[in-house]
Amino acid sequence: MRIGGLLVLFIVGSLNAFAQKSKIEGKVTDSKTGSNLSGVSIAVDGAKAITSTNTDGYFQLNIDAGKKYTLRLTSVGFITKELADVEVKPNEVTHLDIILEASTKTETGVVIRSTTKKESVSALIAYQRNAPVVAQVISAEAIRRSPDKNTGEVLKRVPGTSVQEGKYLVVRGLADRYNQAMLNGILMSSTEPDRKTFSFDILPSSMIDNIIINKSFIPELPGEWAGGLIQVNTKDIPAKDFLSIQVGTGFNTQTIGKDFYTYKGSNTDFLGYDNGTRGLPAGFPLKGAFADLDNGAKTAYGKDFTNIWSTQKNSSNILPLLNESFLINGGFNKKLGGKNTLAAIMAVNYNRSNRAIDFENQVNLFQNNTASLNFDYFNNKYSTDILAGALANFTLQLGSNTKISLKNMLNVNTTDYTTLRTGKDFETNPATGDNIKAYELAFKANTFFNTQLTGDHNIKKYGAKLHWFGSFNILDQYIPDQRRVQYNQDDPTNPASPYSLLIGASKSSQKSGSRYYGFLNDYVYTAGGDMSKSFKGNGLTQTIKGGYFFQVKDRLFDARPFAIYLPSDNPGLRHLGLDQVFAQENFGTGFDNKFAFNELSGEGYRYIANSILNAGFLQFDNQITNKFRAVWGVRVENFDQVIGSMKKSDPRHVQSKVTDFLPGVNLTYKLTDKSNFRVSGSQTVIRPEFRELSTFQFYDFDLGATVAGNTALVRTKVTNFDLRYEMYPRAGELFTLGVFYKYFKNPIEAYFNVGSGGASTYNFINADEANSFGAEVEFRKKLDFNPSFKNFTVQGNVSYIYNRVTSQSTSLDRPMQGQSPYLLNAGLQYDIEKTGLTTTLLFNQIGRRIVFVGGSDQPPIWENPRAVMDFQVAKKIMKNKGELKLNVSDIFNQQAIYYNDLNDNKKYDKGIDAFAIKRKYGTNVSVSFGYNF
Repeated sequence: MRIGGLLVLFIVGSLNAFAQKSKIEGKVTDSKTGSNLSGVSIAVDGAKAITSTNTDGYFQLNIDAGKKYTLRLTSVGFITKELADVEVKPNEVTHLDIILEASTKTETGVVIRSTTKKESVSALIAYQRNAPVVAQVISAEAIRRSPDKNTGEVLKRVPGTSVQEGKYLVVRGLADRYNQAMLNGILMSSTEPDRKTFSFDILPSSMIDNIIINKSFIPELPGEWAGGLIQVNTKDIPAKDFLSIQVGTGFNTQTIGKDFYTYKGSNTDFLGYDNGTRGLPAGFPLKGAFADLDNGAKTAYGKDFTNIWSTQKNSSNILPLLNESFLINGGFNKKLGGKNTLAAIMAVNYNRSNRAIDFENQVNLFQNNTASLNFDYFNNKYSTDILAGALANFTLQLGSNTKISLKNMLNVNTTDYTTLRTGKDFETNPATGDNIKAYELAFKANTFFNTQLTGDHNIKKYGAKLHWFGSFNILDQYIPDQRRVQYNQDDPTNPASPYSLLIGASKSSQKSGSRYYGFLNDYVYTAGGDMSKSFKGNGLTQTIKGGYFFQVKDRLFDARPFAIYLPSDNPGLRHLGLDQVFAQENFGTGFDNKFAFNELSGEGYRYIANSILNAGFLQFDNQITNKFRAVWGVRVENFDQVIGSMKKSDPRHVQSKVTDFLPGVNLTYKLTDKSNFRVSGSQTVIRPEFRELSTFQFYDFDLGATVAGNTALVRTKVTNFDLRYEMYPRAGELFTLGVFYKYFKNPIEAYFNVGSGGASTYNFINADEANSFGAEVEFRKKLDFNPSFKNFTVQGNVSYIYNRVTSQSTSLDRPMQGQSPYLLNAGLQYDIEKTGLTTTLLFNQIGRRIVFVGGSDQPPIWENPRAVMDFQVAKKIMKNKGELKLNVSDIFNQQAIYYNDLNDNKKYDKGIDAFAIKRKYGTNVSVSFGYNF
């Protein structure tokens, strides 16, 4: 704590060392195209201050406070603009978004006069209206005024999107597999190794400059998405030196005040990493060397593992179960000489949360649409989750035509959990079922690191702009010593009958007496660039743009699953309790009636993977008339992927190499200055992830089944078409009405099948094709037409999607896995900016969707609709330097139900339909205090 305090004092002192003068900052854009304008000269009447915009159209002015000024903006090819009544307050940054109109030969000497209020309204309308694609834009101002603490929460406010589990995005009813993320213009890989997704909760909202949610494709964008492409841009040049701190606490209603079970881990678990306590014993042999040992030698090594199999209850059910959060971020902006600037933004965040989830899961066998139980389990899962990260962005601005940025992000996402299970197992005793008690102890750590180096250059001599980038990502997953054990009651008909350990002579069981170690490393290398040139054609601005993108992904995966077994049965040994049963003295010679130890071997427990993506694009942005704009072109992506092994002779070797031509056309007709009509069409792809293609099989304790990949998977090709009417009545308001169509060729689906002997599996398959027809309405409206409601804003979205999968060999009539038929979003905001009060009430619900496609006699498993409501309130205090926040998420806490719809009436009927999983997540309540120094 002493070191932490000194560190904070050092940062505060360092930042306060820089001069704290009032500033004017902002961005200048083209009124017709919405593009940023560089090299715009900005002078201040009545002051000596003068500057020009940089490559991003951004500018800053240091100026005396307590006065009102007039800004004069001039640029070749644009009408001069004077902006009056710009008020500069002490110790505050005045932000302006300004638009300039292109000039003609007859408009020489014309000056447009405006005010700051009118200009901000015009700029925001222009920013949204002039996007070249069907998109939703969240500006820096909207993010600043929201109480959201991370990007996942910000996205919950966007009409047409829904955020699941606080971080996974659903766009147009399509699950996270069909959506893609970009960070500062660079395509991101998945933040989780077993899921094709991006966790948006790892990005603090205070670091975000703007977010763009694209719903239609243009060739300059990556081509691997179908629902939405989320472009998150972090800040790189703070308007002034700053330092802010936020601390918070909270609880989950299903956790606080109740028993909470853990197990003995390492003393660094609170930081999100294991210090070696769970690691393999010192001197433990590598795979090959261990396989060469005899049974006795293997069993001797089994004695060296820590004997921690039992759980312990927390001493208190209040204070240890409170959640904790901490965020510190700061930055500086320092002049280097007359025209150069060095800026930096840095942040460290830490979140620790505790959650207890009670859930029931079943696996049913079906015959003639009648369910019979295979097993029925009741589970109590206790987890402590750590989300910690750091961000460091540095930007060097060289004059107004060159900007170089280095951006870095580190994130640790860890869950340490204990699952206690009771229930019935009918696999070996179909008549009455076996009563069971099972336990799982696990620690899963994901580490995500990203570094980016980018450059922007305005080549004024040729009227061109050059952008280049390079990045490196690391995603590490470490699962040390995951333990599973199960006890069965000797006589299930006698409640007083004892329980004995479920363990036998099998050397490969992963259901009971297992220890698992998993090591996964992803390395992603990205580089590329693009150049654009604008010129006049028919008196209007035309732009041609071309670029190249290169990305290499490498994966190294290694699993070491171990099994404890009994060569000869020993009932006395099997009746020992968890804290005694696996003690060292209970391991024998490897041949007697004591425990023996073995490692599951085979090539399936290890694989490597590599993919290489080469992409190039050519794009035209043509202003055909003053009202009609066409953005069109083609992107070519060559994708080469190898899974399993690089040796073609290895049976694990799977290679695919495909070249896709991805055209995109976006047509925009401006009906008025505040309304558009858009038409777009494109081709995109969705590729399988490494995990989905690998032969590795892993028993999932929660699902009660083995998850396996499919080497025969192929990419999904998606054809997209959109029609959309947009109206932007004024700043902060919108109304859109659109229809869309999507055709999926070979969509990838998760597939469930009950294997022989009850060996259930979850796999991935390609369906033949699917068609989606959709309509959506979005709106955002201020209610200030009535004085009583002047501080209210209402927003919402209703999307309806009709989707069907078809097959040439079977008569399928169902939606595609992961596709919801409808999406509902509604939000009510109440803001009083003068008093610093902001409140938000959010509601969202997605229609029922297939989670797993069924097998031969197995109907699909559906996810039942679930209404989610969140409430947020924030209040500025301490002369607006402090802020108190209250967040309440998932107020209804409705049960999540996954079920088989046996009567096919498109809803869950208790007692009629068979369910697979039922769970409740609890309501999360949190309070936080933030302060800006």
